[in-house]
Amino acid sequence: MDPLRITKEQARRFILLKQGLLGKKRFTNKEGALDYIRQAGCIQYDPIDVCGKNAELVLQSRVEGFKKSDLDELLYHDRKLVDHFDKVMSIFPLEDWPAFTRIRARHQEYGRSKDIVLKHKEDILNVIRSNGPVCSRDLDKTQKVDWYWSDTNLGRAVLESMYFDGDLVIHHRKNTMKYYDLIERHFPQELISATDPFDSDLAFTKWRILRRVSSVGFLWNQGSDAFIYMQLSSATRTQAFHQLAHEGFLSTFHIEGRKELFYYLTMDHEILELALTEEKFSPRTEFLAPLDNMLWDRKLIAFLFDFKYTWEIYTPEVKRVYGYYVLPILHGQEIIGRIEVLNDKKKKTLVVKKVWLENGVKDTKKLRKDLATALVRFQRFNAMETLDFSEGTI
Repeated sequence: MDPLRITKEQARRFILLKQGLLGKKRFTNKEGALDYIRQAGCIQYDPIDVCGKNAELVLQSRVEGFKKSDLDELLYHDRKLVDHFDKVMSIFPLEDWPAFTRIRARHQEYGRSKDIVLKHKEDILNVIRSNGPVCSRDLDKTQKVDWYWSDTNLGRAVLESMYFDGDLVIHHRKNTMKYYDLIERHFPQELISATDPFDSDLAFTKWRILRRVSSVGFLWNQGSDAFIYMQLSSATRTQAFHQLAHEGFLSTFHIEGRKELFYYLTMDHEILELALTEEKFSPRTEFLAPLDNMLWDRKLIAFLFDFKYTWEIYTPEVKRVYGYYVLPILHGQEIIGRIEVLNDKKKKTLVVKKVWLENGVKDTKKLRKDLATALVRFQRFNAMETLDFSEGTI
């Protein structure tokens, strides 16, 4: 049977419905946050907090009633989520911990500055056994060692190495400081001792590709940021896609104007069928996270939404087209612009620095009202007391 052929508009509806970004919100409160992360496989963690951290921003756009404290509780109190490596540093369901045995084994074998870390590992484990959770500032190990991003102190290197290896977990975070504790104090023993569920690298890769397809909504067989941290050659990626389709886990469609095949989860076919109907969905205005799951394949988003997005946080200020921490604006079934907002915590004010509308988007009273409503909701999400529009915002 030839793959289904759909329009670009239908493809947009499908991806938005899958993401929970179109129509009435179908994820609610803390349990809804957990449900969305289980659907997505993971959400990307980033510590920068301008108007909410990336993971929090992903959830606020999809989950009715979501509070930042919900994610903290799911991670460090309920222990239903864990922050570790998936798509770089990510947050994923605790039940997936055994599936990443190969990731932890790779760190155990090839971790940076391993010799000196191993010399001090037992000393620090004894400190934690005796005193409970610690951060790097609690340790008298200030010697500089070679580390992944730049030289760091020995205490941090040893703690992070044991965390990467799976000996420690994050007990809690205080601002950007991580406090570590023994894994056996917080994870069920049957989970810690569980064996790798995959019998080969290819089986592990296929499982992760299914997660990525579900995270984005659908994907094509092309290299993209969706596959970061998978050490994936194009040949292996193609083999995995073909096998998953042959085994029935993935189905395919064509989109008008493109010759490529697009892959989606076969179990999502009902969502696709809904996207192909003439049903009207209540429009929403949402601010998307800079590392939002739907945006992981920037070329796909540029094609689908005619919207090119670059996160300019690491771009020198003089070379930025927009701003430091800019969020795409989803309005109905279109990405109609971007917005730069920040929390002024001293004044308890959400400051709207600038709104940029895409070419062809009309600045109407209705659009301004929808943006204002979304900003009030965003203000509450950030626990700011007032909302401030800078002069010349739009």
